[in-house]
Amino acid sequence: MLCNGFTGPMDLSVYFEDLERRICAADEESLAMQWLSFARCKLHEGYFAPSRPKSAPAVIWPDVNINDCINDIDMMIYQQIKGVSDILSEGGGELLSLRPNYGTGIIPSMYGAEIFIMPRESNTLPGVRTLPGAMAGIRRILDKGEMDFSKALAGRVFDFAERWAEVSLPYKSVRRYVYMYNPDLQGPLPLVELLWGSELYLDIFDERETVCAALDFFTDVIIAFLKKFHALFPPFDADYSVEWGLLHRGGVIIRNDAVMNISGDMYREFVKPCDQRIISVFGGGIHFCGKGDHYIGHVSEIRGISTINLSQPECNDMEIIYQNTIDKGIVIIGLPSAEVKRAAASGRNLRGRVHCGAALAAWTDKESK
Repeated sequence: MLCNGFTGPMDLSVYFEDLERRICAADEESLAMQWLSFARCKLHEGYFAPSRPKSAPAVIWPDVNINDCINDIDMMIYQQIKGVSDILSEGGGELLSLRPNYGTGIIPSMYGAEIFIMPRESNTLPGVRTLPGAMAGIRRILDKGEMDFSKALAGRVFDFAERWAEVSLPYKSVRRYVYMYNPDLQGPLPLVELLWGSELYLDIFDERETVCAALDFFTDVIIAFLKKFHALFPPFDADYSVEWGLLHRGGVIIRNDAVMNISGDMYREFVKPCDQRIISVFGGGIHFCGKGDHYIGHVSEIRGISTINLSQPECNDMEIIYQNTIDKGIVIIGLPSAEVKRAAASGRNLRGRVHCGAALAAWTDKESK
């Protein structure tokens, strides 16, 4: 396949061999211990900003466009291990990691949501279109109650995992220190919104029974999907896992971006019980983009929650966030460095429970590098 900077068929072994040479076991073990200390709240002041010695590549790693990776598993593996190479090159403090990188439509595509590929110039993961008939489509899903993880993008997730196990086998350090983390399964509310459409936010009042049934069903789907995925690729260990290279207690970070569209009381009533079910099974935390200070107090009451990740502190009253996270023993991972430095300069006690710097695998935060 000819693609971007490649002039012939892809030979993954060239890049695996480069990573194998550059991964230093002592550095990776030391970094993992630092992350574990942070996740266990063993730090008591300041913030956490780890790094590793830089390790330059011996080969050229061409850039690739994500559109070329969606239907080519080896290209997708290359795209992910290039991220590992970038972390090593820049001396980033994240643990080395990769995921089946198929976007937010993995579960919706299982249920017939049409996949749409973004314009090539966007170099952005694909999305999905709302089901025709919206609520009627949701009701058909609930009537069937199926969970076929071989379909559409979900099938590619497991094809990716199977291929990774094959091609990484000869490389001891890669297999030991590059962690496979969860695909982007979203959370129950975002999944229902993706399939139902924006009408959901009106129908939630008039079609309460269907909305609640859909949220419950997709909670079950997420739990079943993660159990299957973890059986193939267990997390970091029994108590901790890695997400975007950031280690945290528990086995999942629920993506809750759609929750910004509802009130805190609606989160407590409709979504919190679903998030509680997932956290009760796996432990872990919640991610959100945009505004979350209006429901963070309810999130902090979830039994077993350990971690919060937010990408846009500028959309939030951060004092409310801090009072309902680090002041309650819940760590924040991947917080953009500008906010960490602002809070520290203002005299806010971060209690050693804030990780400074968004991961390259999640979004760009060059200021933290």
